[in-house]
Amino acid sequence: MFNFIYWQLFLQSEQEKQEQTEVQKEKQRELILQLKTQLDDLETFAYQEGSYDSLPQSVVMERQRMIIDELIKKLDMNLSEDIATLSPEELRQRVDTAIAQIVNPARVKEQLVEQLKTQIRDLEMFINFIQDEVGGSGKAEDGHCECAGRKDGSGSCKPNIWSSGNKVNPEDAKKMRETGLHLMRRMLAVLQIFAVSQFGCATGQIPRSLWQKDQANKDYSPLIKKLELSVDRVRQLALKHQQGDHVISSSDLQDISLGGRDELTLAVRKELTIALRDLMAHGLCASSQGMSLVLAPIACLIPAFTSSPQTMHPWELFVEYYKTKNGQAFVESPARKLSQSFALPVTGGVTITPKQSLLTAIHTVLTEHNPFKRSADSELKALVCMALNEQRLVSWVNLICKSGALVQSHYHPWSYMVNTGFESALNILSRLSNLKFNLPVDLAVRQLKNIKDAF
Repeated sequence: MFNFIYWQLFLQSEQEKQEQTEVQKEKQRELILQLKTQLDDLETFAYQEGSYDSLPQSVVMERQRMIIDELIKKLDMNLSEDIATLSPEELRQRVDTAIAQIVNPARVKEQLVEQLKTQIRDLEMFINFIQDEVGGSGKAEDGHCECAGRKDGSGSCKPNIWSSGNKVNPEDAKKMRETGLHLMRRMLAVLQIFAVSQFGCATGQIPRSLWQKDQANKDYSPLIKKLELSVDRVRQLALKHQQGDHVISSSDLQDISLGGRDELTLAVRKELTIALRDLMAHGLCASSQGMSLVLAPIACLIPAFTSSPQTMHPWELFVEYYKTKNGQAFVESPARKLSQSFALPVTGGVTITPKQSLLTAIHTVLTEHNPFKRSADSELKALVCMALNEQRLVSWVNLICKSGALVQSHYHPWSYMVNTGFESALNILSRLSNLKFNLPVDLAVRQLKNIKDAF
């Protein structure tokens, strides 16, 4: 009986000790948590007061935890197990495996690119070899021979017996060329299929973002309205000062000392030309050079900078038309130079076409304005004034609009030029075709020319 009572007392005392131990542990946890909270508050206060340079430890740990979580998501690591059960070596192996899944495909692509480049270089060398063989056979057909010896006194030539054995039969050279071209086509086709299958791209792809524009930029109705208002104003001013068959001249409207700055000239240069410039600039951009056909199979592997195309001034479009039509060679031909020197008719009674007159006008504007470094706006204003003087504004603009190569290479598909062919604008400009003008063409360079002549 005594032992039983003693055993109960012993169990009760052990239970009380365990309860006391748990209470002490709980108090210790609360104390630790309280100390951590106080420490965080103290670090935060010191950081806010400026006496503590680094961030509080709690903030640093929170940011580190966020970075680790993002890395786990990006690397697609499987950490469903408890990290505490994994050794540092196992964790390192898992991280290396996840990184290898991202890095290895990029390395494989780089190796494939190098292999494709090597094969393309081999193809180019093979093509050069075929061309050399064909060129050598062509020389043999022309009757030329290579002589190893030198001419003797009688003028005879001793042929080299070794070089005669290296001559290629023209038929064999033709077969070799056809075989080489066939192999080249097959190789390029294989490279193209390989690039499409491996990298999911093809030649001729244009980034969609290249043509994405704001809808407000595509609306050209305000530009049409602006052009119509400027044409009506110029027409009203022209009819106001026109009397019978009298020619509208800036010198007749006011004193010459004002430099042609009358109301009509200002309306043409600052309203009509600007409205025409803005409408022609709708969707206008500088053309970009195409990619080499040899590099077409690996076009998707070459880094592409898909920045928006550079803007282009409409005057540059006229200058490019002048260059593509060999305007300088046409204007500076000997016959035209002699005719101009002796003040003779250049065409000799033949009707001047709009194309010829436009090339001559562009050449005149370039010759007068380029030495003084005038802006594109000034040169376009001079061209518009010259077009009104010759009553060819509609025909000159129509030549640019009907130039398919220029329109296709410099205008976006959503531009006013591509969508309408500039027809409505030409109809508006035709309201000025029956009026005669004598506007100053060199207004932007007149004072500079006078200063140059003075010295």
